[in-house]
Amino acid sequence: MTDMTQDDFIAAVSFNADGLVPAIAQDAEDGRVLMLAWMNAESLKRTLAEGRAVYWSRSRQALWRKGDESGHIQRLAEIWLDCDGDTVLMKVHQTGPACHTGTPTCFFRTTRHAL
Repeated sequence: MTDMTQDDFIAAVSFNADGLVPAIAQDAEDGRVLMLAWMNAESLKRTLAEGRAVYWSRSRQALWRKGDESGHIQRLAEIWLDCDGDTVLMKVHQTGPACHTGTPTCFFRTTRHAL
């Protein structure tokens, strides 16, 4: 594990051609993957500064602070950057459901692979 300053962390992120990086939100208590959203440099800076998840909405082309409308906020416990710098993992304390459908996680559909 390498601890970084917030500025070094942001500088190490490899944003894609659209200036975005995928951000996985994981429940800090039980490890469930809650959702995947996108961040730009500004939303990442705000997340670090506020301690609350702030994403970039690709459909609205605007910053989106998780829970401002629903009350289902995500408080940041830890933030990690993968080895390539192209994916952010946030361990969060989730208030209410993470998914806009009302389910605890956005990952509620499955299929089985026969071995």
